[in-house]
Amino acid sequence: MDRTSARGVASVLRNNLKPTPTVTAAFEYRGLRREFLLKLEGENVTGSIKDRTAIGLILMLEREKPLTPGTVVIESTSGNLGIAMASLLRQIDCRSIAVIDPRTPAATRERLSLLGAEIVLIDEPDQYGGYLISRLREVERQLERNPGYRWPDQYRNHANPRIHEQTTGREIAEQGGPACDGVYVAVSTGGTLAGVSAYLRRHRPDMRIVAVDATGSQAITDGTGRRLVPGIGSSLRSSFLGEGVYDDFAAIGAAESFAMCRVLRDDVGLAVGGSSGSVLHAMVTGAERRGTMFPLCLCPDDGSKYLDAFYADRWLSDIGLLDETTAVIERLRADGLRFTLERREAHVVPEPAPHYFES
Repeated sequence: MDRTSARGVASVLRNNLKPTPTVTAAFEYRGLRREFLLKLEGENVTGSIKDRTAIGLILMLEREKPLTPGTVVIESTSGNLGIAMASLLRQIDCRSIAVIDPRTPAATRERLSLLGAEIVLIDEPDQYGGYLISRLREVERQLERNPGYRWPDQYRNHANPRIHEQTTGREIAEQGGPACDGVYVAVSTGGTLAGVSAYLRRHRPDMRIVAVDATGSQAITDGTGRRLVPGIGSSLRSSFLGEGVYDDFAAIGAAESFAMCRVLRDDVGLAVGGSSGSVLHAMVTGAERRGTMFPLCLCPDDGSKYLDAFYADRWLSDIGLLDETTAVIERLRADGLRFTLERREAHVVPEPAPHYFES
């Protein structure tokens, strides 16, 4: 008897879904001192918030048609979702194909290979300077040639925001408590933001929701140009973000994101991914204008995959951003930016409702 039939796909997925912790931190900047929460999604099983997304997508595929051993699942990914999908599909004896692009970090590619994923690298940029549209065209070509392949389509499948409504949004409300009055969320597909918003609008309508996009992204704005931060921004407008999903937004450049990641690591020894740097930059530099007194920053992944990327001077120099990133750090420091860690929270967050995993 194979592992899938012995344990059930839903059971395997449930075992990979765990609440993630929060850390109370503080920053000083331009005479302000504010405490805030960091929700560390890097402590998911494969190291990112995309574990949750992958669980929702795979569960939806299973509900539509059972995933039998040997089933091939293909998806376009900037990296983290590919890792999560490969890990989960391996556990249920299925195969994964990750369609990636040159911005996917080398450490991510190596991990995908170790997890048994087939990697398809697309190096032709789309008309917006990114690779998403090119990756999606390759997915369509693969599906035409291989009708048996399954495609969850993280960009339009409402299982994406639904899993974040059931889990991420619920945890934010529980862990933030009544004192937390705002949340900053990075945008890529928009699924995380839409799901978090759906939960908070019902249960914590007082919480201000700030969407954080990348400059040059089409996810929520009409930006154009090169995007260099993995896991944030998109060449397509999000299909999940309707009116009222968020209260405010910020578009953050790559140098600002990388600079904030480096400052946080230097100050408190915590390495986070580039999209987390974007979220932190939006929170710190917008604190006075937005007036949020005790916000939560959702950190989609940790920095372990990026030690040879934006944490390395050589990598930044190779892409022409070392001088700019250094200048941003100098400006932030001149404005008094300092981070401190206050305490790690020990909240017990209820598991998702059992019916979510029922067929």
